[in-house]
Amino acid sequence: MFALADCNNFYASCERLFRPEFKGVPVIVLSNNDGCVIARSDEAKAVGIAMAAPYFMIRDLIREHNVAVFSSQYTLYGDISARVMTNLARFTPDVEVYSIDECFLQFNGYTDLDAHVKMVRKSVVRNTGIPISIGVAPTKTLAKVANKLAKKAKGTFVLGTDEVIAETLKTYPIGDVWGIGRQHANKLLSIGVKTAGQFRALPMNWVQTNMTIVGVRLWQELWGNSCLPMKDVLTSRKGMTTSRSFSVLVGDIKLLQEATVSYATRLAYKLRTEKLCVTVLTVKLLTNRFKVDSPQATPSISMKMPQPVNNTFDLVNQALVGLEKVYLEGYMYQKVEVTATGLVPESEVQLNIFDEGNVGKRDKLSKVVDSINRHYGTGKLKMGTEGFDNVWSMKRGFLSPNYTTDWGDIIRVK
Repeated sequence: MFALADCNNFYASCERLFRPEFKGVPVIVLSNNDGCVIARSDEAKAVGIAMAAPYFMIRDLIREHNVAVFSSQYTLYGDISARVMTNLARFTPDVEVYSIDECFLQFNGYTDLDAHVKMVRKSVVRNTGIPISIGVAPTKTLAKVANKLAKKAKGTFVLGTDEVIAETLKTYPIGDVWGIGRQHANKLLSIGVKTAGQFRALPMNWVQTNMTIVGVRLWQELWGNSCLPMKDVLTSRKGMTTSRSFSVLVGDIKLLQEATVSYATRLAYKLRTEKLCVTVLTVKLLTNRFKVDSPQATPSISMKMPQPVNNTFDLVNQALVGLEKVYLEGYMYQKVEVTATGLVPESEVQLNIFDEGNVGKRDKLSKVVDSINRHYGTGKLKMGTEGFDNVWSMKRGFLSPNYTTDWGDIIRVK
């Protein structure tokens, strides 16, 4: 049996974890630059705050209902996610982390699966403080259905028999089925198929003709035949990007260089964390496409690295070379993207006989910088070309502390 564990309103729940005074109060979390709503508590949904609503358009609603507002704090969310996943992994060796707040598990051999799942949920909530919902079913697709029903129940729901599955799918909207997609949903609605039960009643030949093999797998999954096995090994990344929208539009090449250095530094750290090296580096500038009265451009360049690397110094130097080549005067840019592709594991990098050991020295120096920043706090030691008073930095006016990852932000109990 497959189980899907999903954290409820995850970002909002993380913020509440260290601010208990906001339990029962509407809570929202904003996107980069405090742009729009990306997470809402149930109370925020109830007062009419929509997902993706621009912050400037809902200020009156926020004041009227005393809504607690937070800037996105991804360092905190990532750490809390790891705690939740670690706790879930105590109950089965078969775990597949699907996203920052979702995880597939496999439970086999239990005589009272409902009681076991309730025990798992209670343990995770007690140990992490994050409310989760767990849905269990014979396939991943049905586990997704069960998880949605668990949110409306008391946190758990088991689709354990064919009769329960058939009854549940009779009224389950076809558009809510995991993997259907808008295009297929519209096609099914056009022929009168409104529920998952009606979809699986269709002949398999029709599904194969109109929805290809992907649709057939989905159809089989809804019949309880597992076609999507657990992934025991994480799929190796094909690419990695660091990018943030600026808080103000930027046209000055020096400011763009600061931002590029900052993003290249962050990218190098992410590569080292996952023990990967880059062979192709891409730098891209983007203007604000919503400002129709301003000239638009999205210049970019992809450059092959002399050899696969992940040290900060080589990536920064190459990124700055790319920036100089794509920079166009007279444009105001909203974003710079630094992307690494052609990733290879550190252990498979072939050495360059013409290097004379310089890359190895830069690799060691980068790791020393990582060690210092881990001990004293992110950004304590950085490249001088990154600047210090970054006017382009992301706007985060409602940012909460790094409660679990920064010694200076640890809560003190008196």
